Amino acid sequence: MPEKPLRVATANVNGIRAAYRRGMGDWLAARDVDILAMQEVRASTDDLVALLGDEWDVLHDPATAKGRAGVAIASRRKAHIHRVEFGATDFDTAGRWLEADYEVGDRVVTVVSTYVHTGEAETPKQVDKQRFLDAMEARMPRLAEHTPYALIVGDLNVGHRTLDIKNWKGNVKKAGFLPVERAYFDRFLGAEDEDGYNAGAGLGWVDVGRRAAGDVPGPYSWWSWRGKAFDLDSGWRIDYQLATPALADTVVDYAVDRAPTYAERWSDHAPVVVDYAI
Repeated sequence: MPEKPLRVATANVNGIRAAYRRGMGDWLAARDVDILAMQEVRASTDDLVALLGDEWDVLHDPATAKGRAGVAIASRRKAHIHRVEFGATDFDTAGRWLEADYEVGDRVVTVVSTYVHTGEAETPKQVDKQRFLDAMEARMPRLAEHTPYALIVGDLNVGHRTLDIKNWKGNVKKAGFLPVERAYFDRFLGAEDEDGYNAGAGLGWVDVGRRAAGDVPGPYSWWSWRGKAFDLDSGWRIDYQLATPALADTVVDYAVDRAPTYAERWSDHAPVVVDYAI
């Protein structure tokens, strides 16, 4: 009997304690996830362990500032090793980058949970965001050298293509869709009009969501809490699973777990869930 695919989910939980009050635990109990990457945890490690339960092996890189950011990876199997070092030593990335190695059969699978800065055009916040993206760009080839089965997941806070944002025309001068930000993704994946886009161009990584969905709007993963954005599906696709080619080729299922109704949302983001038949 073939082994069950490895199910990896990523979710910006927007504060895990609030997410659990709204129903995240019910979603997780029903979804049969093997590895869960989280962003904007905004809680202590003790809180995280208490909410998830003893059946999970939990790694957590909290933010330096209490109540901000924070990334974590919870898994059904124990991590072989994990790392949080990232970029220049003077660049405080605490709570934004966490790598973990897992032994899956005879392979090492590296999973990174990351939370890229939101940014704000023409402010120091945007400078920090681009420094983070610079460090990410430098790290990606090393991850691919470390193992052919590497995966970067999380809230990357950039819409790469016009397909990734419902109202892209109104956001071309705003953080999250600035040309300078989108150019990073051109280098990660290849540009939209480049031969080999999302299939070996750029640094060679694959946007699993775009490959699965094809050239269609969305599927979006973030909607504002305000107004009718969720009801009108006026969202952004900013939550990604970026895989090395060998890992991307094992994908057998991709889903964005959009809540059925506004009232049933437990975060302003929806989980992105992918099955890898490794």
